[in-house]
Amino acid sequence: MKSQLDKMLTTHDKLVHSEGVKIISHTQRDVEEWVQHTVMIEGCDAPFKFRRPKKFKCLKGNRVNMTYYPETEKVAGFEIEVMKVVRIKRY
Repeated sequence: MKSQLDKMLTTHDKLVHSEGVKIISHTQRDVEEWVQHTVMIEGCDAPFKFRRPKKFKCLKGNRVNMTYYPETEKVAGFEIEVMKVVRIKRY
């Protein structure tokens, strides 16, 4: 029987799953009614972003499993690569 993650990965071809990645930076800021979380992982220069209704305990130094989509965002006229996190769980 397939898990929910396996079903998501087969349905969405651009979806990526990483296991046991180490978080080196975690910031949280209020955006309207949501909290915008931005994490940086070891060995990657692109930020990973997601929104939640509440703040998380700081994830810095922890290992997590993440499922995300690669995207590009235009900031000050420059296009930068950003990862849109769909699912994040402590490892």
